[in-house]
Amino acid sequence: MTTLAPTPATQRTAPALGGLNPTILRIELRRMLRNKRTVIFTFLLPVVFFLMFGPGQDYSDQRAGSGNLTAYIMVSMAVYGAMLATTSGGAMVSVERAAGWSRQLRLTPLQPVAYVALKMLVALTLGLGSVVSVYVAGALRGADLPASAWIATALIAWIGSLAFAAFGLFMGYLLPSENVMQVLGPVLAVLAFLGGLFVPLDQLSPVFQALAKLTPMYGLNTLVHAPIVGWSDAAAATLNLLAWSTVFVAGAAWRFRRDTARV
Repeated sequence: MTTLAPTPATQRTAPALGGLNPTILRIELRRMLRNKRTVIFTFLLPVVFFLMFGPGQDYSDQRAGSGNLTAYIMVSMAVYGAMLATTSGGAMVSVERAAGWSRQLRLTPLQPVAYVALKMLVALTLGLGSVVSVYVAGALRGADLPASAWIATALIAWIGSLAFAAFGLFMGYLLPSENVMQVLGPVLAVLAFLGGLFVPLDQLSPVFQALAKLTPMYGLNTLVHAPIVGWSDAAAATLNLLAWSTVFVAGAAWRFRRDTARV
């Protein structure tokens, strides 16, 4: 009687970068861009707001620091668009959880940390698209800035919006899927107003100015306009942005751990 030798167990190796790769990033971006609401709010709404309040007004050619008011409003709307884009990109995790997509992904080699990184990359990509669309409209409609300010403001608007990607991820884990965007839309509008994005802070009352410095939008709004009007408040703005980013990242990590612990 002969015995068969046991076959060696198949060795499974962890995928590089926890499973994060260009293919899954492309799939996620395609899923997001198929959502008409995402496209409208990410690429079209900020441009419409810029065209409504920027060029063609009596004040459009007035100087604001090293640029004109058209450029100042262009930067503000680019930040608003990037904030909408990155927040919605992160908050989509709520819809995916409700649809069971998150559970399906846990059956794949994609690691939890890579999944979070994937959401952040998708959000940043959408934010970049929003900034570029507004800046193209600004270049075509008379925005006047030094070349260095074009580059600096665009980079700050884009990279700084990463804080709101973490905010969207936090809210996506915190809020139910059927309410997440309905809640976040008005919340972001209020944060934009309080942070001085729609109305310059020096035109608000002292009470609102003091309140604005405690809001998440104040830091990013101040920093993104600093290449135009000066860096006098940059230290306080940087501290504000870093503090709120830490809060949002910690909140997203907390809710993520609780979510994965239930599975």
